[in-house]
Amino acid sequence: MMVTSGLIFLFVLVALVLPTIFKSFGVNQEYERAVLFRLGRLNEPKGPGWYWLIPWIDRVVRVDLRTITAVLETQETVTRDGVPVKVNAVLWYRAQDSTRVVTTVVNWQSAVVQAAETALRDAIGQSDLDTMLKDRVMINERLQAMLQRASEHWGVIIDSIEMKDLDIPEAMQRAIGREAEAIREKRARIIKAEGEQEAAQKLAEAAALIGGTEGALELRRLQTLAEIGGEHNSTIIAMMPVELIQAAKKIAGS
Repeated sequence: MMVTSGLIFLFVLVALVLPTIFKSFGVNQEYERAVLFRLGRLNEPKGPGWYWLIPWIDRVVRVDLRTITAVLETQETVTRDGVPVKVNAVLWYRAQDSTRVVTTVVNWQSAVVQAAETALRDAIGQSDLDTMLKDRVMINERLQAMLQRASEHWGVIIDSIEMKDLDIPEAMQRAIGREAEAIREKRARIIKAEGEQEAAQKLAEAAALIGGTEGALELRRLQTLAEIGGEHNSTIIAMMPVELIQAAKKIAGS
């Protein structure tokens, strides 16, 4: 009976001691920090590796310091110029101060996502549709600055936030398509007009050069006749050279 009682006592002792031993130390990964509370009061956070705890007195809350990626839900809002749009975005953020992350906000990850969705709606409401289509980098920077101001007192760093998809009404898409087509047509007409202007200028320079050089016009005429004769099998009627007509007039006048 005494042996049996001793074994029971030993088992009970082991059952009480083992949990206490397990609660007397903790282990953190390299990317983790443990925020320590001793009898409810905040103590220094514990870094990576193992650390001692006072059983039944100390409590720790682990915080992951790695970057977290979150896809924000699609937000339906109106731009500054009154165009309804649907926008979603991707957010990258991480905990910088583990103590503040635990002590200043409940469920800090959800709080950051909610703040990001609110900042996304505000940023879209402050931007025109043309700016959203042509300069997303500026909007992303503005959005990141707004979100960082909202979350910095939580001990959170916003690595990046970028708009992913932008949906606009079909009528506005058609209007944008017509605008783009009109712009391309305008550029084509300008390029054509500039080409015609340059060609006319070159022709004027060539005419002035030929007109000021004796015999140049007749040489050009003969060259043209040779080109026509080489390309087309047809009868060519050519006028008499201007120089011969002028010479004949001088002879007749004398």
